[in-house]
Amino acid sequence: MKTTINIYGIIILAVIFAALLVSCGKKDDKSVTYNTPQKEQFKNNSVNNNNINNSTNNTSTEKINNNKENNTKGSTKMVHLTAAEFKQKVFNYETEKEWKFTGDKPVIIDFYADWCGPCKMVAPVLEELSKEYDGKVQIYKIDTEEEQELAQVFGIRSIPSILFIPMEGKPQMTMGALPKESFVQAINEVLKVN
Repeated sequence: MKTTINIYGIIILAVIFAALLVSCGKKDDKSVTYNTPQKEQFKNNSVNNNNINNSTNNTSTEKINNNKENNTKGSTKMVHLTAAEFKQKVFNYETEKEWKFTGDKPVIIDFYADWCGPCKMVAPVLEELSKEYDGKVQIYKIDTEEEQELAQVFGIRSIPSILFIPMEGKPQMTMGALPKESFVQAINEVLKVN
């Protein structure tokens, strides 16, 4: 009887651990909501993420330094954004009632946390994409632990959450660790970049 209970306990722990690896948070809501001070909300369809690869990735990643060198204007490297920089470079949710993108090229925003395993799987993929789409797509990273205001504004309940912002039209968000192929598909179809 004790052996049966121990086996069930191990199975339950394995299932819980696997669920944590797949996503660091709730994964049921696939829309994006902007909570502006005027309480206006915008909802969009999510990026098609039926091809999400939930397998583990042994690639180790390093945190990109959050320094002024990374945040130079016009840089197409991955840039860590603060709430103030977001309002300036992407969308000022405090003054605008409707979505109004202020960037000069399509954007991908990675909402992440340092402790999140799936976020660490996405980081090297975004690093590759920042080089491949240099000058065509800007990739930003937002640490949800440090920038809680932005996480709240966008209703981030699951990380990684990836926001795709085209030059025209509304942004679309997806949740979970996407494989590179899904990012490329979203860049082509949502951001309209080839």
